[in-house]
Amino acid sequence: MKFFAGICILSIVSVFLLSASCTASYSVQRTFLYCLSFNANNLSTPSSTYFYTPNTRSFSSILQSSAQNLRYLQPSVPKPEFIFTPLYESHVQAAVICSKRLGIHLRVRSGGHDYEGLSYASEIETPFIVVDLARLRSVNVDINQNTAWVQAGATVGELYYRIYEKSNIHGFPAGLCTSLGIGGHITGGAYGSMMRKYGIGADNVLDARIVDARGRVLDRAAMGEDLFWAIRGGGGASFGIILAWKVKLVPVPATVTVFTVSKTLEQGATDILYKWQQVADKLDEDLFIRVLIQGSAAAQKVNRTVTTSYNALFLGGADRLLQVMQKSFPELGLSRQDCNETSWIKSVIYIAGFPSNSTPEFLLQGKAMPKAYFKAKSDFVRTPIPTKALGGLWRRFLAEDGPLMIWNPYGGMMSKIPENAIPFPHRKGTLFKIQYVTLWLDGEKSQNKHMNWIRNLYNYMAPYVSRFPRAAYVNYRDLDLGMNNKCNASFNQARIWGVKYFKNNFYRLVRVKTKVDPGNFFRHEQSIPTSLH
Repeated sequence: MKFFAGICILSIVSVFLLSASCTASYSVQRTFLYCLSFNANNLSTPSSTYFYTPNTRSFSSILQSSAQNLRYLQPSVPKPEFIFTPLYESHVQAAVICSKRLGIHLRVRSGGHDYEGLSYASEIETPFIVVDLARLRSVNVDINQNTAWVQAGATVGELYYRIYEKSNIHGFPAGLCTSLGIGGHITGGAYGSMMRKYGIGADNVLDARIVDARGRVLDRAAMGEDLFWAIRGGGGASFGIILAWKVKLVPVPATVTVFTVSKTLEQGATDILYKWQQVADKLDEDLFIRVLIQGSAAAQKVNRTVTTSYNALFLGGADRLLQVMQKSFPELGLSRQDCNETSWIKSVIYIAGFPSNSTPEFLLQGKAMPKAYFKAKSDFVRTPIPTKALGGLWRRFLAEDGPLMIWNPYGGMMSKIPENAIPFPHRKGTLFKIQYVTLWLDGEKSQNKHMNWIRNLYNYMAPYVSRFPRAAYVNYRDLDLGMNNKCNASFNQARIWGVKYFKNNFYRLVRVKTKVDPGNFFRHEQSIPTSLH
């Protein structure tokens, strides 16, 4: 009888704790809404049109709408107290003011592509809320001035489409994945297929609008050059909430050429890839050739192989492309039949991997590839990886079910811009960047297996990539590199991963952070710390 009495007592305690938790959550929600009503203009009623709690029917669909990594949607991962979807800049200001006043931790999401889910999940600090900028997505293109203002919630694809609406000879050198939210994308750098010609997206920003830790809306003139420097490549959500970017458009020819040529191990992939490493950063800067590396299906138990696919954009016609390739990279064996002459906007669709019959309007849908559980890492390479080392890489590659690597070439304009021009430091001397990815579909069941595989692969690659520091790309967020403690970003702790992402620019980022957000209001697992101590 005592046993059952114990169960009853535990049940009563559990119900009490759950009730207390629900009451606390309700209090947070109600208090926040009350604060919003005094600090935000043009708030519509009912609040269900912009305020979503776990008890509302649409909460899960809003949370999942742009979240790309299913690892951070699992039941074991803490969920926000609520999601706020502002319609106006003043709403974002009010969210900052109210979160700060009420002591509620805030996360910001524009496109949901943070690799470690930091824009919609928090594993170091709860409770927290999410301010989702998806409704702030206007794009205003001024062809006469070669500029565009684009709000943070718009996707890269929407920006590309709105430029295309006005001109077929203008573009913008940002991401290859068209569902990226432009707000967070540029805060990490924003590389794409025109980076060798024009640099990355952050190199081509002219102005910005940001809500700072005091709830003020600042443009470039008001924020000052230090903060403007920091937000262009210094990583998202450390300095404020990006509302919009003013970007510089770049010229593109009316006709560009794309191609994809694939080689398996049996077709000499190793030797061709070794040659690519030697020439990719030295090719004509109008030519961008990345390499997608995949293993054959895991279900194919025998004769599995590795396929290297050379996926390219050339800013010009096929005839000149063939001349460039014959001179610099004949080993690939590119033929006229491999080349597809098209417009720049259609090249965006091609590089993104969408069906060939997709129209430019497809970019307005913000479609991402099918979602999966994944873990990613990155490296920068400064000397070619020997063929023997590639052989060891292939053996490890084929031990995994769904491995992927993407090798992106540098050189061209990327080598001409100084390392300290903006926080993104990966410039002269970099041959190419590697992205390692493992994907799976059965959630936590096989998660440890895949996580261990990619960590072991990363360890294997250590002798062949950059050192002191072993550099990484902040938009391929990797919490294995280190994390801040709850509510406390330690300089010594953060320096471990901060120097990997930003090299010596990390120290200037710390100084800017200390100046503009001394209370460390904008924080997350890898935010910039507030002091040098």
